[in-house]
Amino acid sequence: MYMANSKKLLIFDLLDILKRYTDENHRFSQQEISHILEREYGVCADRKTIKRNLMDLIDAGYDLEYRESTRINRQGEEESLLTDWYLSREFTNSELRLLIDSLLFSRHIPYAQRQQLIGKLEGLSSRYFHSHMGYVRTLPDISGSNNQLFYTIEILDEAIQKGVQVAFRYQEYGMDKHLHFRRDQYGQIREYIVNPYQMAAVNGRYYLICNLDKYDAVSNYRLDRIADIRLLSTPVKEQAKVKGLEHGLNLPQHMAEHIYMFAGESIHITFRADKRILNDIMDWFSAADFSNEWEDTIDVTVKVNRQAMFCWAMQYGPYVEVLKPAELREELGQSFAQIAKIYEKDSL
Repeated sequence: MYMANSKKLLIFDLLDILKRYTDENHRFSQQEISHILEREYGVCADRKTIKRNLMDLIDAGYDLEYRESTRINRQGEEESLLTDWYLSREFTNSELRLLIDSLLFSRHIPYAQRQQLIGKLEGLSSRYFHSHMGYVRTLPDISGSNNQLFYTIEILDEAIQKGVQVAFRYQEYGMDKHLHFRRDQYGQIREYIVNPYQMAAVNGRYYLICNLDKYDAVSNYRLDRIADIRLLSTPVKEQAKVKGLEHGLNLPQHMAEHIYMFAGESIHITFRADKRILNDIMDWFSAADFSNEWEDTIDVTVKVNRQAMFCWAMQYGPYVEVLKPAELREELGQSFAQIAKIYEKDSL
């Protein structure tokens, strides 16, 4: 029999047991469930009562799995036996590990908030999953962090849905390794009024794709650098009035062309690359066009943000030669020459 004073709580206790103790690899009989009820909840319930409440959970929409068999009872009658109960999870352990790994090595979510999110994700599986995660560690948080990140995301999400502008202050690191507000030429903290269009994650960081209201070009701002954001009542500027968004924001194309999320126009660039970095090229430029293949090199044409290509070519300098446009080729040549002069000097 079931204790009358706990009758209304039994179904919740059973659900708690299934969430904490069961998964596809850890299944309980009704007798095992009864033992846990008595040991940890101080509740006594017979097998029929447990079965009835488990079936009620299924009727309520919970995805419970079990195995059905038959047995002969003491009266010599055949009866159905339900056993091997477990709660089927919405996420597999592998999927949870993937999500947790992405948080562990995230560079745009503050450390404390990462730990809170990981705890919530672990709670989506059984205690056995949580014990395995004890072997996973991440680097300590040694950088400054902006604890307003989630609030910023909420406000931006609301602004984008309503089609209104936002105002915020923007931060950057100083020599003390802490974030400080950007200031204008008079030493006053700058306030940015922008037209928000989309949020996107790139290279482990979260960006706002928008337009700084006093200009006509696309801008990208790091969400973890935004602070003191405010929702405004003024409507956003139409994308058709923003250079580069005349036909709307094509997010996949925008991300492909802005590999470092610099502002400015995208142009067609052709470079000659060492074949040894083909994997890197495909990682950065999935829409690249190849031509003029030789034994060791190949020509590559991409459409990409000009400043981003300058940085990428500097990064892969020994393996890349920009062919055109001529202005970018000349600019890179001058930069490499300056670098060579620096390294020709005796070290201090």
